[in-house]
Amino acid sequence: MSARGAYDMDGFLAAYDKVMAKWPTSREAVTVPTPFGATHVNMCGPADGPPLLLLPGGGSPTSASWYRQAAELSRVHRLYAVDLLGAPGRSTAAAGLRPRTVTDLVTWLDALLKGLGLAETDLGGHSYGAWIALHYALRAPHRVRHLVLLDPTQCFAGFKPAYGLHAVRMLMRPTPRRVRTFLEWETGGASLDPDWLALQEAAAGFPALRPVTGPRPKPNALRRLKLPVLMLLAGAGRVHNPAKVAAGAEALLPRVTTATLPHVSHHALPHAAPPGSSRRITDFLTGPVG
Repeated sequence: MSARGAYDMDGFLAAYDKVMAKWPTSREAVTVPTPFGATHVNMCGPADGPPLLLLPGGGSPTSASWYRQAAELSRVHRLYAVDLLGAPGRSTAAAGLRPRTVTDLVTWLDALLKGLGLAETDLGGHSYGAWIALHYALRAPHRVRHLVLLDPTQCFAGFKPAYGLHAVRMLMRPTPRRVRTFLEWETGGASLDPDWLALQEAAAGFPALRPVTGPRPKPNALRRLKLPVLMLLAGAGRVHNPAKVAAGAEALLPRVTTATLPHVSHHALPHAAPPGSSRRITDFLTGPVG
């Protein structure tokens, strides 16, 4: 039961499983206990491959959103795709306890990595997931080898005012129709995978918890981050100005590579990323660390 009334959890899980069916058939799933609840992780790729942990965005908060990248990224890497705690997905937040600060998110990710048996990992995220990944890398750089940021929000530039207005209207009272209308606006009416879109609609009204939010990472902390960073930006997105985001990152991060993905919007990522973007990521991840 949600604060908004009854919620069709069975319908949501059916939509979730339909998108997950697009993953490689070798996919496995595990639930990892953490101080803030049980975290669901979908995995594929060679068991002895270098680990790559992916965090979804706030607008597409399940690991299902990585289905178009999973096969390519898992050819060499052991891929771990996470359902965020307290968001739509198969993770279950502990009763009366949720991450409230960035420190809590670091504690959660530390516990998740320990539960997966990972001393260190390549780390990536989309949107809000990229915000979490960047904050974690700043606080635990010894546990991150490479960092991949897919159109990160609130890291190097703010939201466009028009985006904020559209998002607030949808978030204040989410319904399947409002979610679809919002996504059609942000993606410019682009053709979207109907199964993925059905999952986003099914997530409307999910009994989710308030996510951790906060200020952008401090400039001095970003200047000290020595990790190699790849940042891919949505060229047709309406969330923020991709050129401004790229300029902000290039001015602060010592080892960042930025690229703009043409003709794709923020909320169409990662599933609608242009051909070749997964190869760009794998090439980056196999590059030098030190």
